[in-house]
Amino acid sequence: MATKLIHWFLSRFFLSGCSDYNPLEVRRACRSKAQARDAFEKNILPYAKGKTFIGLYSAFKFSDKYGFPLVIKPNVGGFSRGAYFPIENKVQLLKAGIGVKKWWPTSIIEQYLLGKNYRVVMTKFGIMSILRRYPPFVVGDGVQTIDTLINVENALRKKMQLMPITHLIPKNRAIKKHLKQQNMDFFTIPTDKQRVYLHHKISLKLGSSIEIVDKDTLTDNNKQDLIKVLNFFNANILGIDVICKQGIEVDFDAQQCIFLEVNSRPFLKMHDNPRYGEKPKNLNVFYNKLEQLEITDNEKY
Repeated sequence: MATKLIHWFLSRFFLSGCSDYNPLEVRRACRSKAQARDAFEKNILPYAKGKTFIGLYSAFKFSDKYGFPLVIKPNVGGFSRGAYFPIENKVQLLKAGIGVKKWWPTSIIEQYLLGKNYRVVMTKFGIMSILRRYPPFVVGDGVQTIDTLINVENALRKKMQLMPITHLIPKNRAIKKHLKQQNMDFFTIPTDKQRVYLHHKISLKLGSSIEIVDKDTLTDNNKQDLIKVLNFFNANILGIDVICKQGIEVDFDAQQCIFLEVNSRPFLKMHDNPRYGEKPKNLNVFYNKLEQLEITDNEKY
C-alpha cells in the first residue's frame, strides 16, 4: 500500500503526463542521475563529472577539484525542477546547495557545459524523435520593446495552438531578474535580429520552446552510441538528454559534449506539437507499438 502511494505521489507531482512503457526493473535501474552517469561511463560516452551529495562540504570539495561553472540539481526529478545553473562562484554554490534540498534529500553537483540541448527518444523500435530545447527568448527588430516582443510571441503560440504543452512566456519576477542581470528590462528595445534570452533554464513553465530535429541529421556513430544506452538498461523506451557544443549532426566524440541523464518515463507530448521545425509524421507508428507492450508492474514503485 505504501509503495502504491509513493508511486501515485511521484506520478502526480513529478511525472504528470509522462509515458509509462517500461517495467519496474528498468525504471528502478535508471531512476537517478547517478545511475545514468554510471551507464555513460561504462559505455565510454562523454558525461559531466559529478558527485552525489547530502552535505554541502562534499559539494564545496567538488568545486575545489573541478572549478566552475557547475550545476546542482535533485538526484531524482525532472522538468528542470530544482536545478541551479550556471553556478559561477562559491556564494552561488552555497545558495544552490541549500535551495536544492526542498526537492529531494540527495543532490547532484556536476560540471556545466553551455551548448545545444537535445532530448533523443530512443525505443526498441528505433529512434522515435529528436528535440532541440531552447530557454525562453525573443528576437529583436530594432523597434519593439521586449514587453511587446513577448506579446507577439505569445500571440503566435496561441495561433499555433501550442498550449498547454508549450506555455506562454510569463512576465514574472524570474524573467525580470534575468533581464536585469543583462542590464535590460521589459522596456529595452533589442537591436534587429538580436536574440534576448529571458531565462537560462529550459523549463516549459517559463516559456521554453522546442524544435523538432530531422532524425537523418544524426550521425551513424551517434545513433550507435544512443542504442548502447537503450540496450544497457534493456529498456523499451528512453529519453536521453545530451548537450553538444556543435550539434547532434557531429559525432559525440569529435566535439565537446556531455550526456546528462536518461528518462525511463519521457514526456512525449512535447514531440507532438513543436514551436519550431516540422511536426513529425510517424509518431503514431511508435505509439501503436508501445501501447501493445505488456507491462504488468507499472503501478509499482
